[in-house]
Amino acid sequence: MKHLSFFAIVVFCCGCKPSTEQKDVKLYTIEQLYNNKAISGADFNADESQVLVHANNTGIYNIYSISVADTVMKPLTHSVKDSYFAVGYVPRTNNFLYSADQGGNENSHIYLQKQGIATVKDITPWPNSTNSVAGWSDDKKYIYISSNKRNPKFYDIYKLDTASWSPTLLYQNDGGYFPGPISHSERYITLNKLITTDKNELYIYDIQTKTLKRLSSDHEATWNPQAFEKDDVALYYTTNDGNEFTYLVKYDLANGSTSKIYATKWDVTGMDISEHQKYHSIFINEDGKSKVLIFDHATGKQLDFPEIKDGEIKNETFSSSEKNILLTVGSSRSPDNLYVYNFEQKTLKPITRTLNPEISTDELAIAEVVHFKSFDGLTIPAIYYKPLNASKDHKVPAMLWIHGGPGGQSNTSFSNQIQFLVNHGYAVLAVNNRGSSGYGKTFYKLDNKDHSNGDLKDCIWGKKWLQQQDYIDTAKIGIEGGSYGGCMVLGALAFHPEEFKVGVDLFGVANWIRTLRSIPPYWEAERKALYDELGDPYTADSVHLKKISPLFHYKTINKPLLVFQGLNDVRVLPVESKEIVEGVKKNGVPVEYVTYPNEGHGFTKKEDQIKTAKTTLEFLDKYLNKK
Repeated sequence: MKHLSFFAIVVFCCGCKPSTEQKDVKLYTIEQLYNNKAISGADFNADESQVLVHANNTGIYNIYSISVADTVMKPLTHSVKDSYFAVGYVPRTNNFLYSADQGGNENSHIYLQKQGIATVKDITPWPNSTNSVAGWSDDKKYIYISSNKRNPKFYDIYKLDTASWSPTLLYQNDGGYFPGPISHSERYITLNKLITTDKNELYIYDIQTKTLKRLSSDHEATWNPQAFEKDDVALYYTTNDGNEFTYLVKYDLANGSTSKIYATKWDVTGMDISEHQKYHSIFINEDGKSKVLIFDHATGKQLDFPEIKDGEIKNETFSSSEKNILLTVGSSRSPDNLYVYNFEQKTLKPITRTLNPEISTDELAIAEVVHFKSFDGLTIPAIYYKPLNASKDHKVPAMLWIHGGPGGQSNTSFSNQIQFLVNHGYAVLAVNNRGSSGYGKTFYKLDNKDHSNGDLKDCIWGKKWLQQQDYIDTAKIGIEGGSYGGCMVLGALAFHPEEFKVGVDLFGVANWIRTLRSIPPYWEAERKALYDELGDPYTADSVHLKKISPLFHYKTINKPLLVFQGLNDVRVLPVESKEIVEGVKKNGVPVEYVTYPNEGHGFTKKEDQIKTAKTTLEFLDKYLNKK
């Protein structure tokens, strides 16, 4: 996967002009929008009467249980400093596991909270390590943990018994692989090895015989393991071998034969099998929108679900009994909500309401998928939000929104910050420039060794598309982005100083040489692939990297700049933002700099998110949309 970030009803059109009907709009405060809840479901408890979730009700993510019967939400943790993220229940109990790091430093540990007991146990108490859950044994007596405790560069797999939580090394990773799914018999483990950001290799390792078998070909393609069937019958994986988009393949472990299970004109991004193999799900990335399909596993027949008004299924969790499924449903006008569907009774029940009751969806913008031609005729997709009161007689300013990456993607999911800007009169065009994921492997690799050139010009041609809309104030267009998108903001201001009136940079790369040399040790398996795509900072490539690094061209930046930075960021170091701010200030240009001492790469605390959105609007009102 190509990335350096962390970071509705859809109307399809090509070069189209959204409707110009004007209406009065009720303005919402940022506090009202951030009184929405962000929630994510993890698991059903033993009797499937409760669902484990994490949510930011208190301004920071904590763990909660939700009663399926009456939807009452009960807090289970009470953190005030660090966000806690639900992993799941310990099988056959109401004890649960959650993940947390310290102030965004990405050294995540796995914690056990027993029901009714205040003390918490760190089951991964290994200093300076990053840990995640890699699954459960079939008998549920053991949990698999992926950890870099032995070697900070590589992830091994440990097996912990749930009686003492003592670890046993199951697989030692000395080859720079990404360990994947483990077979139900515990005999096989999948291994993925990055070659470039556009190519990887897929292996099955036999733990008994200690032999490695390669499943991938020599073609430039990606291969990603998804799930094993029981009894070591088959492995499912996705690949784009011989195709623009990824599709689902079944690999027979006994004879090595393969068969294509599911393909569409978009990427098949994942697959999940329920515990007793009654059902399976398939995940699709469809033109900036997530989509989940559920199938009877034995027959392959797709199941029908009741229609969910103004919402699409984006994620799922099967219950152990396979009687229930937890569905994550989202749209561009509401944060994700959770539903429980009962297969036997064919009932669909919402168990959350995340949108602040003070807010009407009718006052929020629907995300539209649009396409425009770039400088070389290439069609560029984007997600577009038009203010409801914009019209030919009431022209509005606009912002380009650039996602993280390289290789990320903007989609139609709900965004408090985007809806806040749009509600306050700013059109927003989230550009999926060349190099973005989700639009085929040819499109995906178009920015390789061409960063800050074609991808940046796509943003400029996105600005030109905005200027063609008769309700846009063509003299008032700015650009905003985070991580790699933040680098694009800085590059737009430095390399095309007259194109955008302002820039808003969230923890963006300013110096590629330093960023690529300071890649965290646990990214070792990805480091060479990133060097292949962007350039090796220890070779002559550094000349090109310096050329595309905004820090070395700050003297040309002559437009107001706003910069946000988490001081615990280990991916884009705080010095990146600090130095670009110091440089641009020398130009006599208005610069504002906001730092958060307990945030990393991305801001998880609601108070920091509110400050970011409010400061951004004030900055834009002052420098872009001056009355």
